Amino acid sequence: MFNKISLALSVTLLLNACATSPTGRTQFAFMPDTQLNQMGLQAFDSLKKETPISSNQRHTQFVTCVSNAVIREVGGNWEVVVFEDNSLNAFALPGNKIGVHSGMVNFVDNQDQLASIIGHEIGHVLARHSNERVSQQMAVSSGMALIQAVSSPQTAMGQTALGLLGVGAQYGVLLPYSRLHENEADKIGLDLMAKAGFDPRQSVILWQKMARAGDGQQPPEFMSTHPAHATRIQELQNAMPRALEIQKQAVAQGKQPRCSK
Repeated sequence: MFNKISLALSVTLLLNACATSPTGRTQFAFMPDTQLNQMGLQAFDSLKKETPISSNQRHTQFVTCVSNAVIREVGGNWEVVVFEDNSLNAFALPGNKIGVHSGMVNFVDNQDQLASIIGHEIGHVLARHSNERVSQQMAVSSGMALIQAVSSPQTAMGQTALGLLGVGAQYGVLLPYSRLHENEADKIGLDLMAKAGFDPRQSVILWQKMARAGDGQQPPEFMSTHPAHATRIQELQNAMPRALEIQKQAVAQGKQPRCSK
């Protein structure tokens, strides 16, 4: 009887596993989005308890202004928090949560560069990249324990779960998104920032800054799970004509964000 139930469950999961990303890519993602959203909520609550929230009102207003302009293009209610942390990091989680480190706020030159980051991170959520990663992990090993472990971030399983969601670096566990996911989030993010009226050309300048900040320490592309800076910049430049046309239409509609750093 148990084997029959397990077989039926497996068949159901496989039938529901095929999804399509916003870019038209076929995905293996069978987890209910409601469950991923709950994992994201729990992870974000843990972060707010363990990581200081910035008291810098200018930072908060700047990040909120940029985020809200991008969020208007995707809809939904999102929570945006600036964390007091000097590392160059930002993330978005299922359940509509956005976190930006103060180090990233200080690093960007203007609203457009921050919009590039926010758009990219929201792109991960819209493309259900966390769902893909958790689905793949559950398919090969951990089952329901992986979901339950989010509420225990200090455990090994909890750190793995948070890493799959995209915030494992906070706990010293680096599970970066794949090159495919990063490229997809770049494309989605570029379109999002352009739709909001931000200058998409600043995304290229941002990654040029990132390359200089890395001071040549990034490993060669074949050794990395992220695109090399040069590859990422080239692909952004290839997509730029479309993004600039989208921005032109957005500006004609009166979308001209004015977020002061």
